[in-house]
Amino acid sequence: MWRATVLTLFPEMFPGPLGVSLAGKALASGVWALEARDIRDAATDKHRSVDDTPAGGGPGMVLRADVLAAAIDAAQIAPERPRLLMSPRGTPLTQKKVMELASGPGPLIVCGRFEGIDQRVIEARGLEEISLGDYVLSGGEIAALALIDACVRLLPGVMGKLSSGTDESFSDGLLEYPQYTRPQEFEGRTIPDVLVSGDHAKVETWRRAQAEALTRTRRPDLWATKTVQTATQNIAPGGRKDTTKG
Repeated sequence: MWRATVLTLFPEMFPGPLGVSLAGKALASGVWALEARDIRDAATDKHRSVDDTPAGGGPGMVLRADVLAAAIDAAQIAPERPRLLMSPRGTPLTQKKVMELASGPGPLIVCGRFEGIDQRVIEARGLEEISLGDYVLSGGEIAALALIDACVRLLPGVMGKLSSGTDESFSDGLLEYPQYTRPQEFEGRTIPDVLVSGDHAKVETWRRAQAEALTRTRRPDLWATKTVQTATQNIAPGGRKDTTKG
């Protein structure tokens, strides 16, 4: 069973949105499991203190290394499970990373608060820092919810069709093509003729072209990476262009 273990100062935030819709149904049916553990349970003083002032001065507070390390150790997770820290300075989360996490046993996720956590516990417990984007949240909980949701929807049995998890944005290094459904006409706008033509080959060609155009316009960084990958794949062994492709 895929399992997410979350270390947080606010365990009441879980399962939150993960308890409804597809993720919630899968959680209730035992497809995956969620454990939210309170970091304060590892505190040793009567006030259950978990933070202190930053060394060298400065604003805010920092989560203590000894308390957080004790909380991580108390979770007793298997060594093969990834240990993640949601952090704005981490490696940006990608669909490729989500697929990697979803195919494993499930991660332990540390949710930071305040000004951050003591660097020494990051190093001592081998935490991999993951970021949702170039912005700062009040804490790691919302980021953890997003990461878990992205993984859970890829687990076998969660989505109705296997293609739902692969035929979408980022699955092939491209943004997803535009989607349409009934009615045929909406406020003078109609569904593109090719999508109602019944010609599946033309539909696939149109969707691919749309995905490429959107990616090229909106995410030139993704398009550049995709272009390099395609060029590399078209080089045959020995450095010669493989003329059998494209």
